[in-house]
Amino acid sequence: MVKIRLSRFGARNNPHYRIVVTDSRKRRDGAYIERIGYYDPRKTTPDWYKVDVERARYWLSVGAKPTETVDRLFKLAGVYEPKPVTEEEASS
Repeated sequence: MVKIRLSRFGARNNPHYRIVVTDSRKRRDGAYIERIGYYDPRKTTPDWYKVDVERARYWLSVGAKPTETVDRLFKLAGVYEPKPVTEEEASS
């Protein structure tokens, strides 16, 4: 199964993560198919995360499964199309 997950790099006590597409059987920091972004959990810079939206949508369309954290970052980056509001939801 292909997963979209975080791969850790950076120094001790200063983690940074790459958002990568990889086979689920590979190690966390092992070889990956493609890097589609990065994430800085310490938020030390104004651009603390970046996602290649086009590539993320492609990998999701072919069946790649994101982890919970990557899913949250995808929502922040606007990877998912907004859900259309139906008349029933708008009236309530």
